[in-house]
Amino acid sequence: MRKQCLVVLSMVAAVFSAYGQDELSFEQAIMMGLENNYDVKIALKDNELTEIDKKLGVGALLPSLDATYGRTTSTEDVEQQFVNESVPKNIDGAKSSGENFNINAIYGFRYEAVVALKRLGKLNEIGELQAKVVIENTVAAISEAYYRLAAELKRHEVLQETLELSQQRLDIAKSQYELGGSSKTEFLAAQVDYNTDMSLLVSQEQIIRTARINLNELMALDEEKEFEVTDSIKINQDLKLGPLVDQAMDQNKMLLINRRQENVAYLQLKEIQAQRLPYLSLDGNYRQSVSNSDAGFLIQNKREGYSFGATIGINLFSGFTLNRQIQRARVQQESQAYLLDQYEVQLKSDIYRAFNIYENSKRRLHIERQNYQVVEENTAIAFDRFKTGLTSYLEFRDAQVNRLNAESRLIDAVFSTKVAEVELMRLAGKIYYKSNGEDILN
Repeated sequence: MRKQCLVVLSMVAAVFSAYGQDELSFEQAIMMGLENNYDVKIALKDNELTEIDKKLGVGALLPSLDATYGRTTSTEDVEQQFVNESVPKNIDGAKSSGENFNINAIYGFRYEAVVALKRLGKLNEIGELQAKVVIENTVAAISEAYYRLAAELKRHEVLQETLELSQQRLDIAKSQYELGGSSKTEFLAAQVDYNTDMSLLVSQEQIIRTARINLNELMALDEEKEFEVTDSIKINQDLKLGPLVDQAMDQNKMLLINRRQENVAYLQLKEIQAQRLPYLSLDGNYRQSVSNSDAGFLIQNKREGYSFGATIGINLFSGFTLNRQIQRARVQQESQAYLLDQYEVQLKSDIYRAFNIYENSKRRLHIERQNYQVVEENTAIAFDRFKTGLTSYLEFRDAQVNRLNAESRLIDAVFSTKVAEVELMRLAGKIYYKSNGEDILN
């Protein structure tokens, strides 16, 4: 049986030795994710589009300049009769040609174009913030996936220790049975418990593989790429509710987006209202034209010159279309203000809920740590008593199962506390990509 256990453990070690080919720290996981994750790439491209719109929006305040050149030729049979001539004059194959060259510049000033440029600037800011939202969500997702893998690997170690302890118990039960010191029932019970622990270990390997695939997906890596995680789960015990709320009001990216959207709604209203103001249009033109003809009084006609003009206009009536647009824009502005107020309330509620989870998780973590210390000591005592025959295998198995459950709950408590911490940091706009608390977005 010992050989069987060694074979199984060696197989498990062989499987997990492949995972150690490359080490992956938490910081490296975040940086690889931000470099490769397709959601981040798409968000950055969307931000580029808003930057392009902002830059090209300046064109509405610049003049337009057009240049045209045209040339025509014709061949005709012409019959002409002049006043002082009694006989018509025939010209066969009379040729004529003309050339025109024009440069036309137009500049129209409308105040709504100035407001529109400001609105595009706000939309560009929204695009930047939306990209940061995607980055924050990606960092939070990678954090949870990384620490989930770390937790499951730790659980695997616990199950390995449990299996080794079950192997020792099985060896003792076998020896006692062969020597006639115990019944076959105890030996078979030890075998069943060993097989149960082995099954749990195999199931845990599948859980770890799934956790690795999830992490690789977020980093946009091949599903079969394997890393050895090097960072343990460290809990920040010093988070306070008041500072988190204050930080969220200043730095939460979704809140900042809602504020910018309210500004956009205000500028849209001003942009439409500006259509009631007078507008100015200036135009200048340079023209050069040449025409040649074999028939007629003028053999050649050439013109060259400039022209300038200005137009001032104002909209007097548009069938109430402008009034309707202004009313709709005003309602949209008020609606956006309500949405901003609603999100502020929602954000504060989310922080309070997340902080509650964080505090409860910390209390649970404290309890589970204390409980594990007790259970660990109890298991050691039970095993020593079992080896000396002072306790039954059922009592020892109970102690062993209690230890396994206690350590599993401890791992869950550590992981859930870390997830709650990450969520608080995300809501406060202070998501971190390093264990020492360096902010990725600043």
